[in-house]
Amino acid sequence: TQVWDTETEELICDLTDEDLPVIVAKGGFHGLGNVHFKSSTNRAPRRATPGTPSEKRELRLELKVLADVGLLGYPNAGKSTFIRAVSSAKPKVADYPFTTLYPNLGVVRVGPLQSFVIADIPGLIEGAAEGAGLGIQFLKHLSRTRLLLHLIDICPPEPDADIAHQADALFNELIQFSEDLAERERWLVFNKTDLVDDNECDNLIDEICKQLDWKGPAFKISAISHQGTDYLCQKIMQYFEELTEEVDEGEYTP
Repeated sequence: TQVWDTETEELICDLTDEDLPVIVAKGGFHGLGNVHFKSSTNRAPRRATPGTPSEKRELRLELKVLADVGLLGYPNAGKSTFIRAVSSAKPKVADYPFTTLYPNLGVVRVGPLQSFVIADIPGLIEGAAEGAGLGIQFLKHLSRTRLLLHLIDICPPEPDADIAHQADALFNELIQFSEDLAERERWLVFNKTDLVDDNECDNLIDEICKQLDWKGPAFKISAISHQGTDYLCQKIMQYFEELTEEVDEGEYTP
């Protein structure tokens, strides 16, 4: 939780640790009762002092969920279906846009002592930075994540949709919201591959990556049929374990 002063827009504190004590407004100094003026010559004083006024501030509290992985994508890209497929989270899934209205968290367990947390936020659309859609309101919840999964619908409802343009437009919205978030490690995840022939799917993914000049990791999955989801989760867990090793060796800079 971040605590802001609404009058000055000052960030007072960022509560990232459990039981972290922070004073956001000081109380006034207590008044002194007659016992403080008691002496050997004045056993029953009739004197006291009033307390001083306390500090008064108007605060705004902003909650940011703590997750390892954040999901990005257009409405109906399959983000909620993916989080249902790999965790016990049960977000609403339907065949219309903006089904997700608030962030959802899911714990993905890869092994007995291996797990990570995924955050799903409402879908983004072009123009989100100017207030279009819902997702821009929740992008702040991804600020604690270490990895972003950009889910791309390989078979969008609109047959003439420019998939590469949509992916690039969403990334531009991310840049406008936060350059720091835009520089976060990001992987492309092509979803709904079960709806396209294998050869056609591979050719389409290669063409999209070429148009985007994408050099990073890219995966193809079908969240609804769980194809490729286990492999993707294994690669995510491997990535986090490598990050941990780099931190231990003092090489990683967040």
